[in-house]
Amino acid sequence: MGLLKIGEMAREAGVLRSTIRYYTEMGLLRVAETLLPGGYRLYDREQTLARIQQIKSVAEQNRTLENIREELAKSIAG
Repeated sequence: MGLLKIGEMAREAGVLRSTIRYYTEMGLLRVAETLLPGGYRLYDREQTLARIQQIKSVAEQNRTLENIREELAKSIAG
């Protein structure tokens, strides 16, 4: 399992760090681990890249983030 800091994750995924923070706050992404004392958020590389691709794919259909969250919840459940 490769863990990446938010900046590294953003570069690999082709999104802004603020986008990753926002998706995390919305519950679309999960932090794998938090390192103290700096409080760095670490994301699982493979899982997070796959999830961001899913988000981008659904977003291309002009869906809202709430719709995306519902769609992703369905894909996880079923």
